[in-house]
Amino acid sequence: MIISLLGYMGSGKTHISKNLSKKINFPSIDLDQKISEEHGMTVHEIFEKKGEIYFRKEEKQILEQLLDSEKDLILSLGGGTPVYYNNIDMINEKSKSIFLRASVNTLSNRLLLQKNTRPLVSKLKDSELPEFIAKHLFERNPYYSQAHFTIDTDLKNPTEISEKITELLQI
Repeated sequence: MIISLLGYMGSGKTHISKNLSKKINFPSIDLDQKISEEHGMTVHEIFEKKGEIYFRKEEKQILEQLLDSEKDLILSLGGGTPVYYNNIDMINEKSKSIFLRASVNTLSNRLLLQKNTRPLVSKLKDSELPEFIAKHLFERNPYYSQAHFTIDTDLKNPTEISEKITELLQI
């Protein structure tokens, strides 16, 4: 079984995938990290040097390879992954998809702490962050909401979220 975790940056996809990996003994792969490893550059560097279109094509290709795997796997997707091409259809066809939903307030608080490591928001003023997130969520929620399952992550810790995932998937 492949489990795909999707949601906005700061929703906890990478953290939850590691926690869940320990709990159910499936390997965890972060899609952005995999792309970075294959290209020897950070996602930010790929965006800067080769552009977003190049990145999205590479992302789709690596996503396809991972989803074609016969192995048990937890995939932590990039925040934009489900939005491009037919990615959400492919994700839903070849994996169990889980939308880790968090409020604008929760995402803002988390991203303020990680702002310097997040190229998309690093240049924003702190006061601009909530509106930026709300606008992005408005655009992306139609894709995120197509996931097989949705888990509200506000006020939940990684252990509780991992438990909920194992409950939903009966593993």
